[in-house]
Amino acid sequence: MIKNSVKKFGYINTIEGYSYLLLLFVAMPMKYMLGYPMAVKIVGMIHGILFIIFCILLVKAWQDAKWSFSESIIFFIASLLPFGTFFTKNRIKSYE
Repeated sequence: MIKNSVKKFGYINTIEGYSYLLLLFVAMPMKYMLGYPMAVKIVGMIHGILFIIFCILLVKAWQDAKWSFSESIIFFIASLLPFGTFFTKNRIKSYE
């Protein structure tokens, strides 16, 4: 069960990370350089939903794997940084 919740967290971490990069490097330039604000609305909504799922699965994995509070905070902060997914992905492998 621990492995399952950590694995699910790892998957959503990757998907949410890519959606963040898509928002920053594709949708935002489309809005501000090409004048297409709908790109940010669509990608932003998808990213927001994925971020909520990410937070829920982070709490679930934290409880199941008995991570320390500081470890969970590191995972959360890494999700706020561009390319933070890759940092988190490497740390999660030690728990799988």
